[in-house]
Amino acid sequence: MTADAPHYKRVILKISGESFSTPGVLGIDPDELNTIARQIAEAANLGTELAVVVGGGNMIRGAELATRVGIAQATADYMGMLGTVINALALKEAVEQQGQPARVMSALDIESVAEPFIRARALRHFEKGRVLILAAGTGNPFFTTDTCASLRAIELGADILLKATKVDGIYDCDPVKNPNAIRFENLTFSEAITKQLGVMDLTALSMCMEHNLPVVVFNFKQDGNICKVVAGDCIGTLVNNPIDNSVPHVH
Repeated sequence: MTADAPHYKRVILKISGESFSTPGVLGIDPDELNTIARQIAEAANLGTELAVVVGGGNMIRGAELATRVGIAQATADYMGMLGTVINALALKEAVEQQGQPARVMSALDIESVAEPFIRARALRHFEKGRVLILAAGTGNPFFTTDTCASLRAIELGADILLKATKVDGIYDCDPVKNPNAIRFENLTFSEAITKQLGVMDLTALSMCMEHNLPVVVFNFKQDGNICKVVAGDCIGTLVNNPIDNSVPHVH
């Protein structure tokens, strides 16, 4: 780590549902959960205001249900949102076991287990030093949790959106399938959209581009990387607008 203080005052961290499980297995793996929670707590201890948007692919994949089972897309998407709530509740408990206060806020109205997402209340939680765990996506079908992460980052005035993945940045093709895949150190939003690199869905990328919100795609499976990227270390691939000089370029 290069700094004792956070480089960013407020960040949104997007973590996929698959991050909570081992490859090919549904549900939540305790070891994976605790590893994520520990890294989040360490990043929060730097003084950064941190909100985490969780996916739900380890529980249920709405798009697959709609295609293979014939469930209406809207219904399948709501089922997927409920999967993110399960992940959020588990992550909240694990983060608090690390000694870091956390709150779950849901875009769906399920007050028995989570607060509703209200912007002013979320900002108050930041003031109190709590990690926010944001569940149920945007609360609307047909929108991904990537789009939710972009929306919440803009809405909450985050400095940057961090997308945690299992690879160390963005490549021109799948590096698992092609050992000759080329890694990008920096990309503009226009390049990412034109090249169709699958960084995030087009709605999410377009929102970030329009609001000049930089995105870093990085490998959180390497221990300590969440803390490092919050501290401003140059890891992963940086995606921003050409005129945006507010964040360091990745070396």
